[in-house]
Amino acid sequence: MNLPLPDLSRPVEEVAPDLLGCLLRTQTDEGEVVARITEVEAYEGEADPASHAYRGRNERNAVMFGPAGHLYVYRSHGLHWCANIVTGTDGIASAVLLRAGRVVEGEDLARKRRGGKIESPRLARGPGNFCQALGITAEHNGADLLTGTSVTLSGGERVPPALIRVGPRVGVSRAHDWPHRFYLAGDSTVSAYRLSPRAKPSG
Repeated sequence: MNLPLPDLSRPVEEVAPDLLGCLLRTQTDEGEVVARITEVEAYEGEADPASHAYRGRNERNAVMFGPAGHLYVYRSHGLHWCANIVTGTDGIASAVLLRAGRVVEGEDLARKRRGGKIESPRLARGPGNFCQALGITAEHNGADLLTGTSVTLSGGERVPPALIRVGPRVGVSRAHDWPHRFYLAGDSTVSAYRLSPRAKPSG
C-alpha cells in the first residue's frame, strides 16, 4: 500500500527528500508510464543563485512561484526537457528538479521513447532522460499534479531514512556545493555526480 503524498507546501529542502519513492505517472496517446522517483535536487528560488528564479519572476519561470503541486518544465541547453515539482508558499518561488527515477510501469513505451536497447536502470537516469522516458514536454508546463490527468504525482513506498543520501548538486555553476541533492543510496538508477567545469566557489 502506498503512502499519502507528502505536503508540498513546506520549504523545498524539506519536501525534496520526501519525494523519494513517490510515483510520477504520465498518460499520453501512446500510453502510460510510471516512474518511482529516486533522485532529486532542491532549488530555493530568489535566495538561490542556481535557481531560474534567482533574478525574479519572468514569463519562463512563472510556474515556479506557485501554487505548489504544479509541474515546471523547461528546456535545458536547447536539447532536453527537465521537470520540477513546485513547492512551498504561493507567490514565493521554489521547486524540486526530478533527476532520476525507476520505471515501474510502461517500460516498453519508455524504452521506445529513449531509443535503442537501453538497460532498465538507465531509462530515466538524468533529468533529460527522465522526461523523455515519461513523454514530458513543454505542453506539461504548469500541469496540476494533484488533480490533473495527463501527469500526476502520488505517494509511494516508504523510504527508510538510512537509505537517503545528501550531497552537492550536479552540473550547476553557482551554489553547486549546497547540500540540496537527495538520492537513494546504492540505487542503480541514480546519476553519477559531476562537478560543472564552470563551477564557482560559494560565498
